[in-house]
Order: sequence, then structure tokens, then C-alpha cells
Amino acid sequence: MRAERVESGDPAAIATGLTDRLTDPLGVFAAPGRANLIGEHTDYNAGLCLPIALPHATYAAVARRDDDVLRVESVQQTQPVEVRLSAITPGSVSGWASYVAGVAWALREDGHRLPGMQLVVDGRVPLGSGLSSSAALICSTALAMCAAAGVDVDRRSLVRATMRAESEIAGAPTGGLDQTIALLGEPDHALLIDFRDQQTRQVPWRPADAGLTLLVVDTRATHAHSDGGYGQRRADCEEAAQVLGVPSLREATPDQVESLDDDRLRRRARHVVSEIGRVEDTVAALEADDWSEVGRLFAASHTSMRDDFEISCEELDAVVDTASTHGAVGARMTGGGFGGSAIALVPTDRMAKVCDEIAAVFAARGWAAPGVLPAPASASARQVS
Repeated sequence: MRAERVESGDPAAIATGLTDRLTDPLGVFAAPGRANLIGEHTDYNAGLCLPIALPHATYAAVARRDDDVLRVESVQQTQPVEVRLSAITPGSVSGWASYVAGVAWALREDGHRLPGMQLVVDGRVPLGSGLSSSAALICSTALAMCAAAGVDVDRRSLVRATMRAESEIAGAPTGGLDQTIALLGEPDHALLIDFRDQQTRQVPWRPADAGLTLLVVDTRATHAHSDGGYGQRRADCEEAAQVLGVPSLREATPDQVESLDDDRLRRRARHVVSEIGRVEDTVAALEADDWSEVGRLFAASHTSMRDDFEISCEELDAVVDTASTHGAVGARMTGGGFGGSAIALVPTDRMAKVCDEIAAVFAARGWAAPGVLPAPASASARQVS
């Protein structure tokens, strides 16, 4: 068994394939998936995160209609979905199309007049990978809908609208990290996001200069934000903050966290507070070009997510342990957890060896072959055609 390399595809060819399915298309828009370098489950705790945008994206082609209907087709789905724009409310659309319908609802809630539309989407971010295929879908369709409506909505307003779409219509209570990096990311940079005041800062991310490559490994283990595990962790964090009498865990100190009587809440809060500190330390290490410290922080983050936040799984632990054993500077799971992907900082000349060893471990345990994604820090959502 060998790991499967998951390519991002040629944007021009993908765009042509989509526009061929529409009459009078207005354009094709793309939004990337993301890999969070560090800062997991800190966004909804007013904390810090440090993601990068991936070259893998979801593409959305759009054409106007002369009625009130939103029709959505996907290259990855067999049946299109139609709904009247005026009929979209929480609970009115289910499944993958709820993400697209949610964008239309959120934009209308913000006062934008939308025409009837036909959209065709092609998702090149692996589903359930923990790399935010949902935000890629939402943000690409948001740009497409704005183009159809003839409105220019600033990116930070779109972040808020797409967050509402995912939480209130699709039923996935995300904290905003995914939408923010999808709409604001830049090539060769990670984005430091402070969710207490919504400020962002571009942080140079060039591991190749140090002879390193960021490897993203999709374990193919099941991952879904709306299955309850993510929501329960969020509820635990909110309860811990309430018990401590602070607005969010961003304001909690390590000593306060250790004073919590409830073991589960104490461990959940310990992860969040320590993870926020690790984000700060990672930025400092990058600015000092200290890649060994970045690797150490990756490893500490994974241990915290595995033991205190309990969102890892056997497949993720296997990737992290195997990569670390065979030369990775550091490795950790990334994303919401319960499956999905892990990242590893690997010397470029050891990439093939690490990939082969991970695949061998998966084969020995009877798991499906993992996917491997090239992961240079890439551009944010944009029009491609």
C-alpha cells in the first residue's frame, strides 16, 4: 500500500468544466480549504489561531435565473437541489445543499437583494478530512452569489455572513476560523487570528527555506462538525467559563483552570488556555526562525488535544507517532477532530520515507490508504474565470 497523493487540480480546467454546464455563466469562484497550523478549538473561546489556506479549493460557477429559485448542482452529487430563496429558513434545507442555501439566507438577512440563481459546484477539498471543505463551499458560493447580485461585500462582512450560514442553516456551530482564512489568507503566509477583537496579522510561513515541507495526511477516518462531538466540546468550554466567572476561556488563567472541580471541564479548559499560549509561542518561534521550537509546540498541541480535549483518534495518533519516529520535526492533528487530517513538518529529503512508513502502518492495521496533500500556503477566495 502507498499513500494516495491528492492533487488540487487545474483551476482553468475545472472552471471550464463548470461553465460548460450553465447557460450564460457569470463567472467561476474558488475558495480554499485550510490547514490550521496550531490553535485548535480556540476560535469560539475568543482565542488565537494560526491557519494557512490550501491550494485545494471548492469552485462555484453561477448564472442568474428570472425567478425566485436557487438551484444547486454538485459534481460530487447525483441530484440537484432547488429551493425558493424566500422559503429558506433554519431547518428548511438539509444535507450538503444547506450550506449553499445558508449563504443565500445570510446575504438576504444582511439586506442584499439576490436574484434567482443556478450554481454548479466542484469540491476539490477532501470531504470529512478536517480541512474545511464546508467553509470552502460556503465561501466560494458567497462570492458567486455576490457577483450574481452585483454587490461588492467586504471580506470581513462576508466572514460574518458565512459563519451565520454554517451555524444557523447548516447546523454546524463553527467559531469562524475556517471562513476567516478562506476569505483572508495569502500565499506564503499563515494568518494569526485573534477572535477576541477579530484582528488578523499575516505571519510569514516559508518552511522550504529551512529545508522542510508541511505534509498534510488525510486519514480517511470519519469527520463531521454536525455529529455532536464538536458541539459538546463547545458546550464544555462555555460551561467552564461560566463556572470560572469569565466571559470566555481567553480570560482564564492556568491557576483558575486547575481550580475547577469537574475533571472533564478542567481538562477541556486546560487545553484551550494552554493552546492559546502555544499559538503565541509558535508565532514567536517563526519570527525567530526556530523550527525546532515550532515542532516541539506542534507535538505539545497534539498531546493536549489527545489527552485533555479528547478529539484525536487511532488513525491521527498513528500518523503523528509514525511521522515523528521517522524524522518529522513536529506533528499534530489539525481541524475539529474525531478523524480528519494530521500535519507534519518533515525534512523535504525524508518526505517519501515518511509517507511510505505511514502507509505501511495503515496497511498493517487494516485501514484504508491515507491521502497525502501538498500544502503550500496559498491564496484566499477569488474569481478564477
